[in-house]
Amino acid sequence: MFVVPVRREGSSTTSPEGEENDTAHEFYFLQWDFHAPPPPPSPSAMELEQFIRVPPSSTLALPQAATVLFTPLQEYKLRQSFATPYLILTFYPDFAQTHGLVLLRGEITPSAAAAAATPTQDTQTTRFLLSQVDAQLLAMGVQKFYLWGDGSETDSHGSDRHAEKLLRQFHENPEEFSWQDLLKHARLT
Repeated sequence: MFVVPVRREGSSTTSPEGEENDTAHEFYFLQWDFHAPPPPPSPSAMELEQFIRVPPSSTLALPQAATVLFTPLQEYKLRQSFATPYLILTFYPDFAQTHGLVLLRGEITPSAAAAAATPTQDTQTTRFLLSQVDAQLLAMGVQKFYLWGDGSETDSHGSDRHAEKLLRQFHENPEEFSWQDLLKHARLT
């Protein structure tokens, strides 16, 4: 679990120090879930002999698939496990071992009115609980806080160590976790 802020322009806020700020943030609660991988494909031995040499079956085991649910923090506080996720990201690691690639699928939850619409209605006018821009920002937030690079102090991600520190503080030392540090680090521009 973690929280990711999304900037909301136009509404002014006042910081605890009394400073006026034109940027507010909406916080999204994110929750990871992991699923058992599907069994690896098993074509017949004759088909495989024609094309490739088959490694032992233990190396063909697929990694777990992962899902991240994003729910506005306010809704999660009110409804907890009954809160509706606004965005669901699913990571498919099927090609991770062979191609170094993980596929990602994002699903934005339609609003209740859109869910009740008849199939003949125009899907271009369907309303969703989250905009595509906000969904992209949340997906980039996952990358920012969970892709730490190779662990070196000078790797290309620059602030990887800070993201890791914030995550550890959030879970291991919540009394030391700083919302101000999270907001500073969460800027994606």
